Amino acid sequence: MNLTLTQRLLIVFSLLLLACCGASAWLQIRSSDLHEKEVVQVLSRDLAGHIARSTSLMDANGLRPDAVRQLFGQLMAVNPSVEVYLLDNEGRIKGDDAPVGRVKRERVDLAPIRQFIAGGTLPILGDDPRSMDGRKVFSAAPLQMDGQAPSGYVYVVLLGEAHDALAARVAASSVLRTTLWSMALVALLGLVAGLMAFGLITRPLRRLTDAMRRFDADGEPDTQPQVPRSSSAGQRDEIAVLEATFAQMANRIGVQWRALRRQDQQRRELIANISHDLRTPLTSLHGYLETLSLKADTLSEVERKRYLGIALAQSVKVGRLAQALFELARLEHGNVQPALEDFSLVDLVQDVFQKFELPAEARHIRLRAGIPPRLPTVCADLGMIERVLTNLLDNAIRHTPAEGAIDVDLAYRDGKVQVTVSDTGPGIPAELREGLFERPFSSGGAHRGGGFGLLIVQRMLQLHHSRIRLVEHTGAGTTFSFELPTASTAVHAA
Repeated sequence: MNLTLTQRLLIVFSLLLLACCGASAWLQIRSSDLHEKEVVQVLSRDLAGHIARSTSLMDANGLRPDAVRQLFGQLMAVNPSVEVYLLDNEGRIKGDDAPVGRVKRERVDLAPIRQFIAGGTLPILGDDPRSMDGRKVFSAAPLQMDGQAPSGYVYVVLLGEAHDALAARVAASSVLRTTLWSMALVALLGLVAGLMAFGLITRPLRRLTDAMRRFDADGEPDTQPQVPRSSSAGQRDEIAVLEATFAQMANRIGVQWRALRRQDQQRRELIANISHDLRTPLTSLHGYLETLSLKADTLSEVERKRYLGIALAQSVKVGRLAQALFELARLEHGNVQPALEDFSLVDLVQDVFQKFELPAEARHIRLRAGIPPRLPTVCADLGMIERVLTNLLDNAIRHTPAEGAIDVDLAYRDGKVQVTVSDTGPGIPAELREGLFERPFSSGGAHRGGGFGLLIVQRMLQLHHSRIRLVEHTGAGTTFSFELPTASTAVHAA
């Protein structure tokens, strides 16, 4: 049977309720029966004693059977539910007024009789002489004369065959049927009420199950199932806590899954489109080398040098691109951690200026540094910050026209040293600013962003808990800015 959890719980609940109703009815009937027997036995406790004290039952010669039968017949005529028997000291039946063949036993167990005479807790059940295995409430008393030892017992069954026949007729009467139908109706109403209450209790669980069934980690946020996000703080309802936890988990899984998809898509795009930057220099390098190989005898010395220079320039470009890709991969996979140390940012800027002095002079570009007095040292990875400045200055030189200028300004603000790199180039188009620090390829292979240089700068500054910012300003040129903590600030933070 393919049943849901709610259906199985409802079936188990119904069976348990019906079993409890049946057990309750049986216990009630049993309790009522025992109560009736106790009441009858208490009320008739001394009946056998009154019979035993009757002098008409015995004379000097012993029992008078005719008197016994006559007295027993009178008692049973007055109260048809009682049955009177005369027992000897061994429990054998010596006298009765039962019809012929109705007495099934020859003797009665004396243990319950002795317990009754000793005043045991009622009700006490004894053997029914008219049944082979029946037990009924009774009254009993020793039979003795003039202080002599007991010569037997008077044994009175209080609820005899007449009572059983009457009880059977009443059991089939409309009163009992009405009572049973009333009990059945009460049980049915209890079952319906219980099922409704159980349905209300398990409704959050069904709602959560439906939400989990419809959950799609690949879906967009507006397509996710709406799960009530009640705060789990202070909640005592386990299902409500589970709902809130699932909502948080679904949100987190969806965000992480979409982030993984974006990263995987970016990785695929990068691998598929890396040839975009490699194809041109490799094709040019191969073409010029092939030309030198095929026309070595016909080319002049000047042409050979020019071809070799172009080939060398293209090989340098390929090597620079391969190095950038390798460095970016190491940064993105967390294989690089900054080695923090205290150093002077002023000295680092001067060293980087010396590196770009010749390329800047060749393009007639002025390099200017704005350095305030008594600038504190910074705490960072010297190699990474040098690479950051190198990439920014390299980009600035390549995009700044002749007779332009590149400025590097340092300033101390709020416990940090701010570095600003600006140029007088054409600036960055508005359509490229949004994805400036993203991967430099789109799914169609077209360029976007600022290239691998800016992407490496961003990753390195992120490792220093800083970020590169494009400063918006009027006029031509591009300005980038970032901050580094001073040595004293880094010590206090640690």
